[in-house]
Amino acid sequence: MNGKGAFITFEGIDGSGKTTQLELLYKELLSRKVDVIKTREPGGTIPGERIRNLLSDKQFNMEPVTELLLFFSSRVQLIEELIKPALKTGKTVLCDRFHDATVAYQSYGRGLSMDMVTTLEKAFVLPVKPDRTFLLDCPYEVAKNRMSARNYKTRIETMDRAFFDRVRQGYLNIAKSEPDRIVVVDATGTIEDVHRYIKDDFFSWAPPHLSPLPLGEREE
Repeated sequence: MNGKGAFITFEGIDGSGKTTQLELLYKELLSRKVDVIKTREPGGTIPGERIRNLLSDKQFNMEPVTELLLFFSSRVQLIEELIKPALKTGKTVLCDRFHDATVAYQSYGRGLSMDMVTTLEKAFVLPVKPDRTFLLDCPYEVAKNRMSARNYKTRIETMDRAFFDRVRQGYLNIAKSEPDRIVVVDATGTIEDVHRYIKDDFFSWAPPHLSPLPLGEREE
């Protein structure tokens, strides 16, 4: 575990439903009196949100290395300003994306050197690492249909199928390399079914201090 708290991340290609599922688990934990906070990458801090806006802007033809370094800049700020202090005080932190996304998107998707990404991780991210990661996995067609309903698409969301196929395969490769941490979730089901699967896994995995009594059994 990271300090006294637990660090939980949600990953997946754009349109996989990870943000929705994070929000549902967040509400579930709040209802069970778990001391939990939620955040996102890039973002989560004032500097991070400004970096997020820059990364999302479709008017820029951004170099892959520039993109990579901006993601790391946002991550370092988030780690130092929010994640480390929260974990130190025993909070559970739910994060929409973290370093796995950089490996999947920037290395597998953009084709940047894995050695470069790993070197930056060792220098600026470790030893902070998720305790549990839910990888929402679905084919590109499913994700594309979900994204089609959005009024605005970010710069990355406008990439083609080949890009997202590489990113998806990257995620699955990461999951195979760390099966004890990463839970691959079939994201093609209903929102309710996916949430139930994630919730059941979380509470079967969670250490005692994160497994409060079921709803209706707690003393108020």
